[in-house]
Amino acid sequence: MKNIFLKLKTKLKPIPTFLTIFAGTAILFSLVASFNNQKNQLKLSLAQLSQEKNTAEEMANKTGEDLEKAQTELSELKNQDQLKINQKLEEEITNIRKTYKSAVSSYEELVKLKESVKDTQKLDAFFSQALVFLSERNYASSSATLQTLNSKIAEEKEKLATAVKIPENIPSQNNPPGAGYLRQKVSVEGLGTYMVSVVAADLGNTKVIVDTASDSDCSDNCPVLPLATYVSRNGAFAAINGSYFCPATYPSCAGKTNSFDLLVMNKNKTYFNSGNNVYSGNPAVIFGDGYIRFVGAASEWGRDTSPSGVLSNFPLLVRGGSAVFGGDDDPKKGSKGGRSFVANKGNTVYIGVVHSATVAEAARALSAMGMENALNLDDGGSTAFWSGGYKVGPGRDLPNVILFVKK
Repeated sequence: MKNIFLKLKTKLKPIPTFLTIFAGTAILFSLVASFNNQKNQLKLSLAQLSQEKNTAEEMANKTGEDLEKAQTELSELKNQDQLKINQKLEEEITNIRKTYKSAVSSYEELVKLKESVKDTQKLDAFFSQALVFLSERNYASSSATLQTLNSKIAEEKEKLATAVKIPENIPSQNNPPGAGYLRQKVSVEGLGTYMVSVVAADLGNTKVIVDTASDSDCSDNCPVLPLATYVSRNGAFAAINGSYFCPATYPSCAGKTNSFDLLVMNKNKTYFNSGNNVYSGNPAVIFGDGYIRFVGAASEWGRDTSPSGVLSNFPLLVRGGSAVFGGDDDPKKGSKGGRSFVANKGNTVYIGVVHSATVAEAARALSAMGMENALNLDDGGSTAFWSGGYKVGPGRDLPNVILFVKK
Protein backbone atom coordinates (compact mmCIF):
# COMPACT_ATOMS: atom_id res chain seq x y z
CA MET A 1 0.00 0.00 0.00
CA LYS A 2 2.75 2.39 0.84
CA ASN A 3 4.46 1.55 -2.40
CA ILE A 4 1.28 2.29 -4.40
CA PHE A 5 0.93 5.72 -2.77
CA LEU A 6 4.55 6.52 -3.50
CA LYS A 7 4.09 5.58 -7.12
CA LEU A 8 0.95 7.71 -7.42
CA LYS A 9 2.68 10.69 -5.83
CA THR A 10 5.53 10.28 -8.27
CA LYS A 11 3.11 10.34 -11.26
CA LEU A 12 1.06 13.45 -10.13
CA LYS A 13 2.62 16.77 -11.17
CA PRO A 14 2.47 19.68 -8.77
CA ILE A 15 0.12 22.73 -9.65
CA PRO A 16 2.18 25.73 -10.65
CA THR A 17 2.27 28.57 -8.11
CA PHE A 18 1.25 31.32 -10.63
CA LEU A 19 -1.98 29.47 -11.42
CA THR A 20 -2.83 29.40 -7.76
CA ILE A 21 -2.15 33.13 -7.48
CA PHE A 22 -4.18 33.90 -10.65
CA ALA A 23 -7.17 31.95 -9.45
CA GLY A 24 -7.08 33.66 -6.12
CA THR A 25 -6.75 37.07 -7.71
CA ALA A 26 -9.68 36.40 -10.03
CA ILE A 27 -11.85 35.35 -7.13
CA LEU A 28 -10.82 38.49 -5.22
CA PHE A 29 -11.63 40.78 -8.16
CA SER A 30 -14.98 39.09 -8.55
CA LEU A 31 -15.76 39.61 -4.89
CA VAL A 32 -14.62 43.27 -5.07
CA ALA A 33 -16.72 43.91 -8.19
CA SER A 34 -19.76 42.33 -6.57
CA PHE A 35 -19.20 44.40 -3.44
CA ASN A 36 -18.84 47.62 -5.45
CA ASN A 37 -22.01 46.82 -7.40
CA GLN A 38 -23.98 46.22 -4.22
CA LYS A 39 -22.45 49.37 -2.74
CA ASN A 40 -23.60 51.44 -5.75
CA GLN A 41 -27.07 49.95 -5.61
CA LEU A 42 -27.20 50.75 -1.93
CA LYS A 43 -26.19 54.34 -2.65
CA LEU A 44 -28.98 54.65 -5.27
CA SER A 45 -31.49 53.21 -2.86
CA LEU A 46 -30.34 55.60 -0.14
CA ALA A 47 -30.60 58.54 -2.60
CA GLN A 48 -34.12 57.51 -3.60
CA LEU A 49 -35.13 57.08 0.02
CA SER A 50 -33.67 60.51 0.81
CA GLN A 51 -35.63 62.09 -2.07
CA GLU A 52 -38.83 60.37 -1.05
CA LYS A 53 -38.25 61.52 2.49
CA ASN A 54 -37.82 65.13 1.35
CA THR A 55 -40.99 64.91 -0.80
CA ALA A 56 -42.92 63.41 2.07
CA GLU A 57 -41.69 66.16 4.39
CA GLU A 58 -42.72 68.85 1.84
CA MET A 59 -46.15 67.28 1.47
CA ALA A 60 -46.49 67.02 5.21
CA ASN A 61 -45.53 70.68 5.59
CA LYS A 62 -48.03 71.74 2.87
CA THR A 63 -50.76 69.60 4.40
CA GLY A 64 -50.00 71.14 7.74
CA GLU A 65 -50.26 74.65 6.23
CA ASP A 66 -53.55 73.79 4.49
CA LEU A 67 -54.90 72.28 7.66
CA GLU A 68 -53.86 75.34 9.65
CA LYS A 69 -55.50 77.62 7.04
CA ALA A 70 -58.70 75.58 7.09
CA GLN A 71 -58.75 75.67 10.87
CA THR A 72 -58.29 79.46 10.78
CA GLU A 73 -61.14 79.90 8.26
CA LEU A 74 -63.37 77.59 10.27
CA SER A 75 -62.61 79.56 13.38
CA GLU A 76 -63.45 82.84 11.60
CA LEU A 77 -66.68 81.34 10.27
CA LYS A 78 -67.66 80.19 13.73
CA ASN A 79 -67.04 83.67 15.06
CA GLN A 80 -69.35 85.27 12.43
CA ASP A 81 -72.93 86.15 13.42
CA GLN A 82 -74.91 84.14 10.86
CA LEU A 83 -78.22 85.44 12.20
CA LYS A 84 -77.22 89.02 11.38
CA ILE A 85 -76.01 87.98 7.94
CA ASN A 86 -79.31 86.19 7.21
CA GLN A 87 -81.31 89.14 8.50
CA LYS A 88 -79.36 91.48 6.25
CA LEU A 89 -79.99 89.23 3.23
CA GLU A 90 -83.70 89.02 4.04
CA GLU A 91 -83.87 92.79 4.37
CA GLU A 92 -82.14 93.16 1.00
CA ILE A 93 -84.59 90.78 -0.68
CA THR A 94 -87.56 92.55 0.94
CA ASN A 95 -86.32 95.94 -0.28
CA ILE A 96 -85.84 94.60 -3.80
CA ARG A 97 -89.33 93.09 -3.93
CA LYS A 98 -91.02 96.12 -2.38
CA THR A 99 -89.27 98.69 -4.59
CA TYR A 100 -89.69 96.61 -7.75
CA LYS A 101 -93.40 96.15 -7.05
CA SER A 102 -93.76 99.88 -6.48
CA ALA A 103 -91.87 100.59 -9.72
CA VAL A 104 -94.15 98.28 -11.71
CA SER A 105 -97.25 99.92 -10.22
CA SER A 106 -95.94 103.42 -11.00
CA TYR A 107 -95.06 102.40 -14.55
CA GLU A 108 -98.55 101.04 -15.17
CA GLU A 109 -100.09 104.27 -13.87
CA LEU A 110 -97.76 106.16 -16.20
CA VAL A 111 -98.90 103.98 -19.13
CA LYS A 112 -102.53 104.77 -18.27
CA LEU A 113 -101.76 108.49 -18.16
CA LYS A 114 -100.08 108.29 -21.58
CA GLU A 115 -103.43 107.21 -22.99
CA SER A 116 -104.72 110.71 -22.24
CA VAL A 117 -101.58 112.87 -22.05
CA LYS A 118 -99.09 113.01 -24.92
CA ASP A 119 -96.21 114.88 -23.29
CA THR A 120 -94.95 112.87 -20.30
CA GLN A 121 -91.22 113.56 -20.71
CA LYS A 122 -90.73 114.94 -17.21
CA LEU A 123 -92.59 112.01 -15.67
CA ASP A 124 -90.57 109.57 -17.77
CA ALA A 125 -87.39 111.15 -16.36
CA PHE A 126 -88.57 110.52 -12.79
CA PHE A 127 -89.26 106.90 -13.60
CA SER A 128 -85.85 106.46 -15.26
CA GLN A 129 -84.12 107.97 -12.22
CA ALA A 130 -86.02 105.60 -9.92
CA LEU A 131 -84.73 102.66 -11.97
CA VAL A 132 -81.17 103.96 -11.75
CA PHE A 133 -81.44 104.16 -7.95
CA LEU A 134 -82.91 100.66 -7.90
CA SER A 135 -80.01 99.28 -9.96
CA GLU A 136 -77.60 100.87 -7.47
CA ARG A 137 -79.47 99.27 -4.56
CA ASN A 138 -80.35 102.71 -3.28
CA TYR A 139 -83.85 101.63 -2.28
CA ALA A 140 -84.67 104.68 -0.16
CA SER A 141 -83.95 107.11 -3.02
CA SER A 142 -85.75 104.90 -5.52
CA SER A 143 -88.86 104.74 -3.30
CA ALA A 144 -88.78 108.50 -2.70
CA THR A 145 -88.51 109.16 -6.45
CA LEU A 146 -91.42 106.81 -7.16
CA GLN A 147 -93.54 108.58 -4.54
CA THR A 148 -92.80 111.90 -6.23
CA LEU A 149 -93.70 110.36 -9.58
CA ASN A 150 -97.00 109.01 -8.21
CA SER A 151 -97.86 112.44 -6.80
CA LYS A 152 -97.18 114.10 -10.15
CA ILE A 153 -99.26 111.46 -11.97
CA ALA A 154 -102.13 112.16 -9.55
CA GLU A 155 -101.76 115.90 -10.24
CA GLU A 156 -101.96 115.30 -14.00
CA LYS A 157 -105.07 113.15 -13.54
CA GLU A 158 -106.66 115.88 -11.46
CA LYS A 159 -105.87 118.41 -14.20
CA LEU A 160 -107.51 116.13 -16.75
CA ALA A 161 -110.59 115.74 -14.57
CA THR A 162 -110.83 119.50 -14.03
CA ALA A 163 -110.36 120.11 -17.74
CA VAL A 164 -113.42 118.00 -18.57
CA LYS A 165 -116.15 120.56 -19.00
CA ILE A 166 -119.74 119.42 -19.10
CA PRO A 167 -121.28 120.94 -22.23
CA GLU A 168 -123.99 123.49 -21.52
CA ASN A 169 -126.30 122.11 -24.20
CA ILE A 170 -126.82 118.64 -22.68
CA PRO A 171 -129.96 118.12 -20.60
CA SER A 172 -129.86 118.31 -16.81
CA GLN A 173 -131.95 115.42 -15.54
CA ASN A 174 -131.48 112.64 -13.04
CA ASN A 175 -133.99 110.27 -14.65
CA PRO A 176 -132.35 108.04 -17.25
CA PRO A 177 -133.84 107.70 -20.73
CA GLY A 178 -136.62 105.17 -21.25
CA ALA A 179 -134.97 103.94 -24.45
CA GLY A 180 -132.02 104.76 -26.68
CA TYR A 181 -128.94 106.89 -26.10
CA LEU A 182 -128.63 110.04 -23.98
CA ARG A 183 -125.82 112.16 -22.58
CA GLN A 184 -127.09 113.99 -19.52
CA LYS A 185 -126.08 116.00 -16.46
CA VAL A 186 -126.84 114.28 -13.15
CA SER A 187 -126.89 116.14 -9.84
CA VAL A 188 -125.57 114.26 -6.80
CA GLU A 189 -126.30 115.74 -3.40
CA GLY A 190 -123.12 116.79 -1.62
CA LEU A 191 -120.90 116.00 -4.62
CA GLY A 192 -121.99 118.16 -7.54
CA THR A 193 -122.87 117.45 -11.15
CA TYR A 194 -121.66 114.57 -13.29
CA MET A 195 -121.96 113.86 -17.00
CA VAL A 196 -123.34 110.41 -17.80
CA SER A 197 -123.50 108.78 -21.24
CA VAL A 198 -126.06 105.98 -21.23
CA VAL A 199 -128.08 103.65 -23.47
CA ALA A 200 -131.38 102.16 -22.29
CA ALA A 201 -132.95 98.98 -23.69
CA ASP A 202 -136.14 97.18 -22.73
CA LEU A 203 -135.69 93.44 -22.19
CA GLY A 204 -138.99 92.82 -23.95
CA ASN A 205 -137.44 93.60 -27.33
CA THR A 206 -133.69 93.44 -26.57
CA LYS A 207 -131.42 90.46 -26.02
CA VAL A 208 -128.34 91.19 -23.90
CA ILE A 209 -125.41 88.93 -24.76
CA VAL A 210 -121.77 88.56 -23.73
CA ASP A 211 -119.26 87.87 -26.49
CA THR A 212 -115.63 86.77 -26.15
CA ALA A 213 -112.70 86.80 -28.58
CA SER A 214 -111.61 83.38 -27.34
CA ASP A 215 -113.65 80.19 -27.69
CA SER A 216 -112.40 78.71 -24.41
CA ASP A 217 -110.32 79.43 -21.31
CA CYS A 218 -107.07 81.20 -22.12
CA SER A 219 -104.17 81.93 -19.76
CA ASP A 220 -101.72 83.86 -21.97
CA ASN A 221 -101.53 85.65 -25.33
CA CYS A 222 -105.33 85.55 -25.44
CA PRO A 223 -107.21 86.88 -28.46
CA VAL A 224 -108.75 90.35 -28.24
CA LEU A 225 -110.91 92.42 -30.59
CA PRO A 226 -111.98 96.06 -30.98
CA LEU A 227 -115.45 96.82 -29.62
CA ALA A 228 -116.58 97.79 -33.15
CA THR A 229 -115.74 94.27 -34.40
CA TYR A 230 -117.91 92.69 -31.71
CA VAL A 231 -120.74 95.06 -32.68
CA SER A 232 -120.41 94.21 -36.37
CA ARG A 233 -120.25 90.44 -36.04
CA ASN A 234 -123.28 90.33 -33.73
CA GLY A 235 -125.41 93.00 -35.42
CA ALA A 236 -125.59 94.89 -32.10
CA PHE A 237 -126.97 98.41 -31.75
CA ALA A 238 -125.10 99.20 -28.52
CA ALA A 239 -122.10 97.74 -26.64
CA ILE A 240 -119.65 98.37 -23.82
CA ASN A 241 -116.37 96.92 -22.58
CA GLY A 242 -116.58 93.99 -20.15
CA SER A 243 -114.56 92.71 -17.21
CA TYR A 244 -111.09 93.57 -15.95
CA PHE A 245 -108.28 91.88 -17.85
CA CYS A 246 -104.47 91.97 -18.12
CA PRO A 247 -103.35 94.27 -20.99
CA ALA A 248 -100.18 93.56 -22.94
CA THR A 249 -98.77 96.99 -22.03
CA TYR A 250 -98.58 96.17 -18.30
CA PRO A 251 -95.32 94.56 -17.04
CA SER A 252 -97.26 92.73 -14.32
CA CYS A 253 -99.20 90.96 -17.09
CA ALA A 254 -96.16 89.14 -18.47
CA GLY A 255 -97.08 85.48 -18.82
CA LYS A 256 -100.84 86.20 -18.71
CA THR A 257 -101.33 88.74 -21.49
CA ASN A 258 -104.96 89.64 -22.26
CA SER A 259 -106.26 86.98 -19.88
CA PHE A 260 -109.08 87.56 -17.40
CA ASP A 261 -109.82 85.68 -14.17
CA LEU A 262 -113.48 86.47 -13.60
CA LEU A 263 -116.49 84.31 -14.43
CA VAL A 264 -118.01 84.80 -17.89
CA MET A 265 -120.53 82.86 -19.99
CA ASN A 266 -120.56 83.90 -23.62
CA LYS A 267 -123.31 83.76 -26.26
CA ASN A 268 -122.25 80.20 -27.17
CA LYS A 269 -123.07 79.04 -23.60
CA THR A 270 -119.37 78.53 -22.83
CA TYR A 271 -118.29 79.29 -19.26
CA PHE A 272 -114.87 80.83 -18.74
CA ASN A 273 -112.78 80.52 -15.56
CA SER A 274 -115.40 78.31 -13.93
CA GLY A 275 -112.91 76.41 -11.75
CA ASN A 276 -111.34 79.44 -10.08
CA ASN A 277 -114.72 81.10 -9.39
CA VAL A 278 -116.40 78.33 -7.44
CA TYR A 279 -115.92 80.29 -4.21
CA SER A 280 -115.65 83.74 -5.77
CA GLY A 281 -116.93 86.65 -3.70
CA ASN A 282 -116.97 88.97 -6.72
CA PRO A 283 -120.44 90.10 -7.86
CA ALA A 284 -121.96 89.09 -11.19
CA VAL A 285 -124.79 90.00 -13.55
CA ILE A 286 -126.94 87.44 -15.37
CA PHE A 287 -128.80 88.33 -18.57
CA GLY A 288 -131.79 86.12 -19.39
CA ASP A 289 -134.72 86.12 -21.79
CA GLY A 290 -136.75 89.01 -20.42
CA TYR A 291 -134.90 89.36 -17.13
CA ILE A 292 -131.69 90.61 -15.53
CA ARG A 293 -130.32 89.48 -12.17
CA PHE A 294 -127.46 90.77 -10.01
CA VAL A 295 -125.79 88.57 -7.38
CA GLY A 296 -123.43 89.76 -4.64
CA ALA A 297 -121.02 86.87 -5.23
CA ALA A 298 -120.40 84.68 -8.29
CA SER A 299 -120.36 81.69 -5.95
CA GLU A 300 -124.14 82.18 -5.58
CA TRP A 301 -124.56 81.39 -9.26
CA GLY A 302 -124.36 77.86 -10.68
CA ARG A 303 -123.43 77.06 -14.27
CA ASP A 304 -126.87 77.28 -15.83
CA THR A 305 -126.63 77.76 -19.61
CA SER A 306 -130.21 78.98 -20.13
CA PRO A 307 -129.30 82.74 -19.82
CA SER A 308 -127.92 84.66 -22.79
CA GLY A 309 -124.91 85.91 -20.85
CA VAL A 310 -123.13 85.98 -17.47
CA LEU A 311 -120.38 88.39 -16.47
CA SER A 312 -118.59 88.96 -13.17
CA ASN A 313 -116.68 92.09 -12.20
CA PHE A 314 -116.29 94.38 -9.18
CA PRO A 315 -117.32 96.28 -7.23
CA LEU A 316 -121.10 96.22 -7.05
CA LEU A 317 -122.08 99.90 -7.16
CA VAL A 318 -125.80 99.92 -6.40
CA ARG A 319 -127.98 97.31 -4.70
CA GLY A 320 -131.69 97.76 -4.08
CA GLY A 321 -131.51 101.40 -5.15
CA SER A 322 -128.74 102.39 -2.71
CA ALA A 323 -125.06 103.03 -3.39
CA VAL A 324 -123.16 100.17 -1.77
CA PHE A 325 -119.58 101.14 -2.63
CA GLY A 326 -118.11 104.08 -0.76
CA GLY A 327 -114.44 103.60 -1.65
CA ASP A 328 -111.52 101.47 -0.47
CA ASP A 329 -107.73 101.69 -0.24
CA ASP A 330 -107.21 101.05 -3.97
CA PRO A 331 -105.89 104.33 -5.46
CA LYS A 332 -107.05 103.26 -8.92
CA LYS A 333 -110.67 103.31 -7.79
CA GLY A 334 -110.09 106.60 -6.01
CA SER A 335 -108.79 108.51 -9.03
CA LYS A 336 -111.14 110.28 -11.43
CA GLY A 337 -111.85 108.82 -14.84
CA GLY A 338 -114.53 107.34 -17.05
CA ARG A 339 -116.41 104.63 -15.10
CA SER A 340 -118.15 102.01 -17.25
CA PHE A 341 -121.22 100.27 -15.82
CA VAL A 342 -124.15 97.96 -16.47
CA ALA A 343 -127.34 98.63 -14.51
CA ASN A 344 -131.07 98.05 -14.41
CA LYS A 345 -134.24 99.79 -13.39
CA GLY A 346 -137.09 97.34 -13.51
CA ASN A 347 -137.02 95.51 -16.84
CA THR A 348 -134.86 98.15 -18.50
CA VAL A 349 -131.13 97.49 -18.87
CA TYR A 350 -128.57 100.31 -19.03
CA ILE A 351 -124.98 100.43 -20.15
CA GLY A 352 -122.87 103.56 -20.10
CA VAL A 353 -120.09 105.70 -18.63
CA VAL A 354 -120.03 108.14 -15.71
CA HIS A 355 -117.46 110.69 -16.83
CA SER A 356 -114.66 112.11 -14.66
CA ALA A 357 -115.65 110.29 -11.48
CA THR A 358 -114.16 107.99 -8.87
CA VAL A 359 -115.79 104.57 -8.55
CA ALA A 360 -117.52 105.70 -5.35
CA GLU A 361 -118.79 108.86 -7.07
CA ALA A 362 -120.10 106.75 -9.97
CA ALA A 363 -122.05 104.65 -7.46
CA ARG A 364 -123.63 107.79 -6.00
CA ALA A 365 -124.47 109.17 -9.46
CA LEU A 366 -126.17 105.94 -10.58
CA SER A 367 -128.12 105.77 -7.34
CA ALA A 368 -129.23 109.37 -7.92
CA MET A 369 -130.49 108.29 -11.38
CA GLY A 370 -132.76 105.77 -9.73
CA MET A 371 -130.88 102.63 -10.78
CA GLU A 372 -131.94 99.60 -8.76
CA ASN A 373 -128.70 97.68 -9.31
CA ALA A 374 -125.42 98.57 -10.98
CA LEU A 375 -122.10 96.78 -11.52
CA ASN A 376 -118.77 98.46 -12.23
CA LEU A 377 -116.95 97.34 -15.40
CA ASP A 378 -113.36 97.80 -16.61
CA ASP A 379 -112.13 101.37 -17.08
CA GLY A 380 -109.05 103.40 -18.01
CA GLY A 381 -107.62 102.53 -21.42
CA SER A 382 -110.17 99.73 -21.77
CA THR A 383 -113.16 102.07 -21.65
CA ALA A 384 -115.18 101.76 -24.87
CA PHE A 385 -118.86 102.60 -25.37
CA TRP A 386 -120.80 102.20 -28.63
CA SER A 387 -124.19 103.47 -29.75
CA GLY A 388 -124.36 104.01 -33.50
CA GLY A 389 -120.63 104.73 -33.27
CA TYR A 390 -118.11 105.26 -30.49
CA LYS A 391 -119.44 107.55 -27.79
CA VAL A 392 -116.37 106.80 -25.65
CA GLY A 393 -113.22 105.10 -26.86
CA PRO A 394 -112.41 103.05 -28.90
CA GLY A 395 -109.86 102.18 -26.21
CA ARG A 396 -107.71 99.05 -26.39
CA ASP A 397 -108.81 95.73 -27.89
CA LEU A 398 -110.93 93.66 -25.51
CA PRO A 399 -111.29 89.97 -24.55
CA ASN A 400 -115.02 90.23 -23.64
CA VAL A 401 -117.89 92.72 -24.03
CA ILE A 402 -121.60 93.26 -23.33
CA LEU A 403 -123.88 93.83 -26.35
CA PHE A 404 -127.50 94.90 -26.96
CA VAL A 405 -129.07 93.01 -29.88
CA LYS A 406 -132.60 93.41 -31.20
CA LYS A 407 -134.76 90.31 -30.75
